[in-house]
Amino acid sequence: MRTIRRRTSGADDQVDVPRPDGRLSRRHVALLVAFFAALGLVVLGSVIDLPYAVMSPGPTVNTIGNVPGGTKPLIEVSGLPTYPASGNLNFTTVSVAGGPGYPVDVWTVLGAWIDPSRDVLPVDEVFDPTASEQQVAAENAIQMEGSQEEATAVALRALGRTVPSHVAIAKVLDVSKAKDVLKDGDRILTIGGTPVTDPETVRRAIQAVQPGASVAVVVSRKGEEVKVMAPTYAGQEGKTALGVLLRLDHDFPAKVTINAGNVGGPSAGLMFALGIYDRLTPGSLTGNHDIAGTGTIDEAGTVGPIGGIKQKLAGAREGGASYFLAPSENCSEVAGHVPDGLQVFKVATFSEALKVVEGIAADRTSGLPRC
Repeated sequence: MRTIRRRTSGADDQVDVPRPDGRLSRRHVALLVAFFAALGLVVLGSVIDLPYAVMSPGPTVNTIGNVPGGTKPLIEVSGLPTYPASGNLNFTTVSVAGGPGYPVDVWTVLGAWIDPSRDVLPVDEVFDPTASEQQVAAENAIQMEGSQEEATAVALRALGRTVPSHVAIAKVLDVSKAKDVLKDGDRILTIGGTPVTDPETVRRAIQAVQPGASVAVVVSRKGEEVKVMAPTYAGQEGKTALGVLLRLDHDFPAKVTINAGNVGGPSAGLMFALGIYDRLTPGSLTGNHDIAGTGTIDEAGTVGPIGGIKQKLAGAREGGASYFLAPSENCSEVAGHVPDGLQVFKVATFSEALKVVEGIAADRTSGLPRC
């Protein structure tokens, strides 16, 4: 039987009439083939993982407010007087899809390529290709703890408090040959006979021995001095490795707790330091303005560069901020990515950041350095 066609009144389109034998017309068959082909592509794109990391704007969190969704202050202090704070000193985040344990599919990557607020990078540029999901999570957590420690030290020192610091072992990795002689929490006093003053001292001492050789380490463990010979091994690119993650420990005159949740990495250090300083000083540091920012911070109060500045700028504006503190070394990446309504100021130290915030609070921003 053949397909019967008729013309609709006043139109040139032909309408298919079902065939008397119940079989589909060629047009219907073609439509079904196209539909199932498209469905197959959708399914295929969802199950094919690509070696990329997708960086998107993440949420912002007010360091002088409460834990999101709760009533507990994000920054809690005991042992020193605290004061009410108003406005916002938001730390910014980046949501990263891809990497160990979190692969991205074709559609996620395609969607990110057409979204100007997101970036697609080869996964090896974002994550150590030899690291497992557990190692990445552990390192991010340790970096976050370190940023909180150093932020607390910087803020307290800015208030005139004495804060001694010590290099400690944050975690002995499973691959370490020294896991029987070194322990999490050990404070390293000397290594290879050299007094340890900063993490770089430890790294230089380790590189002074051949992979597989042992190095003399003196640690303070639960208040007792312990001497050990710590074996090394060949790590990345054949370099000598001890297989430990380091952090800075401090003897604080007060207990400062930062309830940052499951956020990892070191880039909130600057905003933590400003938040702690605000909580420990009377009056409103922000002048009730909404200020966001990013940047690592070290013992000397130096603000360091971070990744994902474009996403953090977008996230800050989406979160309601009108002002943004950016590390000076990130300024070249800021150009062309500043959302409407957001003013970006560059800072290289905690002291500079404090001056910028005070200028914003006083509505005197014309002379402040900008990216």
